[in-house]
Amino acid sequence: MFVRIITTKDGSHSLFDENRKEAYHSTRGARGESMHVFIKEGLEGWSAANDKEYIRILEIGLGTGLNVFLTAIWSRNENNHKIHFTSLEPFPIKRELYKNLNYFNSEEEKELLLQIHETDWEVEVPLLPSFKLFKAASRLEDFKTLNPFDIIFFDAFAPGKQPEIWSLQNLKKCFRLLNPKGLFTTYCAQGRFKRNLKEAGFTVETLRGAMGKREMVRGRKWSSEYHSGDGGSNRCRW
Repeated sequence: MFVRIITTKDGSHSLFDENRKEAYHSTRGARGESMHVFIKEGLEGWSAANDKEYIRILEIGLGTGLNVFLTAIWSRNENNHKIHFTSLEPFPIKRELYKNLNYFNSEEEKELLLQIHETDWEVEVPLLPSFKLFKAASRLEDFKTLNPFDIIFFDAFAPGKQPEIWSLQNLKKCFRLLNPKGLFTTYCAQGRFKRNLKEAGFTVETLRGAMGKREMVRGRKWSSEYHSGDGGSNRCRW
């Protein structure tokens, strides 16, 4: 797999996968897209409607670590919340890539980004007083946990490039992994995907997209269904 750093139009870096001919983020702005889709419409949207101190997030696709990084920064600035963040990534990027990403604004933030990539896998690590990270070198299909989540960041490659991860079976698994009132957020607004998301049990919301893109999607879970049969060793100890 050959991957190289590119600079998107808002000045922030992304990666381009030469095999898939696909960027990891919108070329209109990597940081801007992540802030809009996952922080503003995901984390902030959920926390504004839920009075809960401890928030559990599952991310599908660690990639450059940008979503983890922005979430950790958010938690540092929000005194009323603590976050446990689980990120799945079967194909971690190499050090020569992540050490040259330009997401940080200070030496402290640079160190945080490096820690995100260099902390041990399959171990719960406190990166900040308000933020714990658990990285799993796993596909969604194989991931197991004992704890449901409040929010899912679905940030895989587009359905046309990685169709298997957007399958109805995986979306049903995401539904089972969420707490009641849980939120699923993604940049994708493909028609077939929205129909599958609805079939999986979600209430589907189509919102304004990021960085000039017309649409993005959120799914909400209103039922109390959760199956612990997906159980495993990832147990939060906050």
